[in-house]
Order: sequence, then C-alpha cells, then structure tokens
Amino acid sequence: MSNAELRQRAEALGVQVTYWDWQGRETTVPDETLQAIAAALEDVTLPEQPGSPPGKRTAGTQPAVAPVPGQRSWGFTVQLYSLRSRASWGQGDLRDLAEFAAWAARDLGAGFVLINPLHAAEPLPPVSPSPYLPMSRRWISPLYLRIEDIPEFAELNFPERTRLAALGNPLRAASGTAALIDRDAVWLAKRTALEIVRKVPLSPPRQASLDAFRVRNGPALDDWGTWCAFAEVHGPDYRTWPVPLRDPRSAETYVLRGDLSTRVDFHVWVQWLVAEQTAAAQASARAAGMPIGIVADLAVGAHPGGADAWAGQHVYVPGFSVGAPPDEFNQRGQDWTLMPPHPGRLAALSYRPLADLVGSAFGLAPDGAALGGAPSAGGLRIDHTMGLSRLWWIPAGQPPWAGAYVRYDAEATIGAVVASATAADAVAIGEDLGTVEPWLRGALAARGVLGTSVLWFERGWAGEPLAPQWWRRNCLATVSTHDMPPAAAFLTGQQVTERLALGLLARPEAEERAEAAKALDDWLRALVGEGLLPSRDPDPDTFTVALYGYLAKTPALMIGVSLAEAVGERRSQNMPGTTTEYPNWRLPLCGPGGEPVLLEDLPSIPLVRAVAGAVAGSA
Repeated sequence: MSNAELRQRAEALGVQVTYWDWQGRETTVPDETLQAIAAALEDVTLPEQPGSPPGKRTAGTQPAVAPVPGQRSWGFTVQLYSLRSRASWGQGDLRDLAEFAAWAARDLGAGFVLINPLHAAEPLPPVSPSPYLPMSRRWISPLYLRIEDIPEFAELNFPERTRLAALGNPLRAASGTAALIDRDAVWLAKRTALEIVRKVPLSPPRQASLDAFRVRNGPALDDWGTWCAFAEVHGPDYRTWPVPLRDPRSAETYVLRGDLSTRVDFHVWVQWLVAEQTAAAQASARAAGMPIGIVADLAVGAHPGGADAWAGQHVYVPGFSVGAPPDEFNQRGQDWTLMPPHPGRLAALSYRPLADLVGSAFGLAPDGAALGGAPSAGGLRIDHTMGLSRLWWIPAGQPPWAGAYVRYDAEATIGAVVASATAADAVAIGEDLGTVEPWLRGALAARGVLGTSVLWFERGWAGEPLAPQWWRRNCLATVSTHDMPPAAAFLTGQQVTERLALGLLARPEAEERAEAAKALDDWLRALVGEGLLPSRDPDPDTFTVALYGYLAKTPALMIGVSLAEAVGERRSQNMPGTTTEYPNWRLPLCGPGGEPVLLEDLPSIPLVRAVAGAVAGSA
C-alpha cells in the first residue's frame, strides 16, 4: 500500500493524518502509527444495536442543553485525600468533605466544592496513588468512607469498638503530621474495619435499600464485585489471570463467581455504603446554602488491566494508550497508559457505556434513580473533554509524540453527557485545556457544557495576559490546575527548578527561565494595571490574592479557588511525566513552611479568608 493510499484509508476511518502542534506547526503522523490504528479501527465486532444515542437529537428537533448556573458562584477545588481532620483515618474522607463544604458555604459564601476523582482502586494493597488511573471510573473508592458514619457501626459491641479504635488511632495521629499519605495503611485499616461492621445484621429497611441498590445497578455492579473477588485471589490486572477468567462471560467465570459469592456481596455492600455517604456530603453542602454543591471529577480512562477494562473488553482497544501530544508545559508529550474506547463499538452500542458512566458520576443508576437516595453531585468536571470528539492514540512501545488523533461522533458523545446532566439537574464542565479544535468549544457551549479557563494560559493575540473583560463567560475559571505548581511557585521560579531537576524540560534551562520570567513579569504588570497590586514585587500571599482578584474581574460563571494555594502550599500535587521520581498524589495539605494544615485549622488562616474575599469581589 502506498503512502497516499495509507493516508486515505486512515482518514476514512476517522484518523487525522496531520495535526497542528502547540507552536502552530503542521505535523505529519508517522506511517507506522497510521497502519496500527487503521488495523484496529477496522475491527468492529459488535452488531448494530437498536435505539439512538442518549441525548442525540433526531431530525427536526432541537438538541438538549445541560443546566447552566443561573448566577455566578465561586468555590474551592480540593484534592480530598489531602484534606484531613483530627477524626479522619490518615486521609480526607466523605465526612471531611461534608463538613468542609458546609463551613465554606456558611462562613465564606462558597457555592461549590470541586473534588478530585474518587474512582475505585485495587481491592487489596498496594493501592495506586493516582486518582486518574483507577481500576474503575464507575465505582467509588471505599478509602473515602468514614467508618464511624456507617449506621451499623452503632450496633458494634465493646470489644469490636475497641478493635476499630485501635485501627483508627494511629492513622488519626498520622493526620496531624506532614508525612505523605499512606493509602496502603489507610485501606488495610478500613478494610479490616469494614469486615467487622459487615457482620452486623441489616435492619429490614436497610436490607431493602441494599437490595434495591443492587437491582438498579444490574449486571455492572455484580461485574465490579466479581472483579474485586477475583483480584483478591489473582491480583488486580486481569491480563495475568488464568485464561478462562479473563472473559467475564465464560463458564469458568460464572462458576467461580458463585464460589466467591460472599466476597462479591461484600464489595457490592461497600459500594452501597459509599453511595450513601457521597449523597450525604452533597446534601450537607446544599443544606448549608451551596447552589451547586459537590462537583465530581471524571477521569479520562481507567487502568488497562482493571475492572472497567475487564468488563468492557467489547468496547476498549488493547495495544494502544491515550495521551496528549507535546504542549508548552509538557514538551515531551504525555502517555496516560489508558486504553481508548473503539469509536465504532461505542456507536454500535448506541453510546450506552458512556451514558451509564457519566450518569454514575452524578450518582445515578442506569435507570435514572439516585443511588444514594439523592444525586451525589451538583456538577461534574470531565477531564480532557476533547476526548468527546477525538483522542490521541499512542501505539504500544511508541513515545507520546508518535501518536495520532482518532475521531469520535461528538454529537453523540456530548449528547450522552448532556442527557445525564439534565437527569441529575446538575452542571457539566469540560476541561478543554491544551490543543483544542476551534469548533469544539462552541459546540460544547451550545449544549450547556461549561469550559475551563486557567489564568496562566489565557493570553491575547500578542501573548499578553488576556484582559479580564475578554474572558469567556461560560466557564470554570481557575488560577492553576492539579497538574501545575501553586501560584507561589511561579513567583519564586520553583516551578522551573522542580521540572529541571526531574528532567522534564525539552528546552535549555536558560531559555526556560527567561520565558518563565517574562510570563511572570507580564502578569505582574497586568495585576498592577488592574489595581490589584501596588507594585511588581509582591510577597507570595499578596501575589496569590491578586491573581484571584483578577479572576473576580472576569465574567466567568464559576471561579475555582485551589485550597492548596489558599493555605500557601508551595508544592505541586502532581508532576506530569513522572511516576516514582516525585510523590504524586500523596502530599497532604500543608502551609508554606511545610506544616500540616487540618480541616479544623482553616478558619484561622488569614490567607484563606483573603483569597475568598478577593474572588468574591469584596477585597
């Protein structure tokens, strides 16, 4: 096959044979990449299914639009695991979330709390630290349970309560230190506690609630419980299991599922508990006056050997991973090690897998019922929302830059998101940072899906800081993201120093520092020009407050305040391009000197109130 024929074949299958990089240059995709992707896309093994995709309009009808906030609001963005209290077991949990949301609403006027993905991890340690590489996106990690809030906890006898106190006390003590989050220790203790609580018989109403939860979720919940039971025996990567068990519908799987039914039931029960506590957190937020409440986060994908991959083998494509081409901040590109869904198979299934996934993020079962008694989220942030229209596929063994964009039916995928948001009466937010096709932002906005604007990336035609009045309205505006250093690190140049030490720069240090210094100077000039700074030599706290004051001058419907920035944190929660080289996703909330900051400390931190005042426009 000639080069021209290969490219024609790839384009016909929805592969972009060239793309525009972050520096505005047209880049050609390697032939080897096109050959691999074309072969995979031509393999569509599912028959056409009846029905149309959820939310996709039919001829002569107007497309559905997701609910949009009726008024402007601001809120905190929080890595929940890092937000510990004196009562939590070594990491932040759903009770901490409920109490934080209520305080932020009543004392500061916050309208929402955006949290990291709470997706489910491995059923046994070691537990993967990244919220963005879960075993399943559909289910929630029981690491976030508050054991004492389980109703059956009250029925434990004295020896059992003593045992649970012994499990929790060392972790509560760890919460008062600046030590890294130890998820393995937390899960070992909570899993043991759950096994004890599980022995308490459920009352008839509680049993009826569990039974209804199981029925509403159908086979998907049983698949999750089965995968957990198998993973306890054979490990969390199904690709290493005995061959017959790798097929979720094989006879051997059916038999072993029955043999392990007690373990399957345990993991189903745990998901029911989590659904109740997530719904309770949202109820607490709304009761305190938050118009939106908890905003959940949906990761791009899940572990290629995890529960979603095992149960969804008819949807996902092995031999490829999802990532991103090189950009300004990640100049070597990114490989997220996530398997891409097959666009043809999604279409053949009428996009039901996507609709069910998004619905579950709002706390809805496939039948539309609220899993925990009420929707568990008033909003959903969809990570890398560009994936609704195209994903960067990287063939196995190739570097991130050697990938290519594969297209999806954007009308159908956006429609599935909008349908779930409408059912939950919740806000949908698309993280549309990086390389974005010009038409996509307009298409999302037309369907009520808000965008994401980050201060450091908002620039005018000459590269200058974009004046506040020119920012878009339908967006969540923030200073930074979880993949970027806090504001104080930009002021000190620490963000360049850290990436240099980790080998993440693709340009010479001098060039990188010169550009960082120019960008900082541009922003200092803009802040002074807007009357937010008296001069261009602020201290870190004054600089942080000024940046949020800048956001307050924009028309953005939602403004997100990083809790880490609001307490003066200097470190990044995650450093893209690293694994063990940096303690990604394990940093507890700390102040500028590295001292631990607990939930109970927040009301007494002046910077928190100063930032809240600035973003609310009252400073």
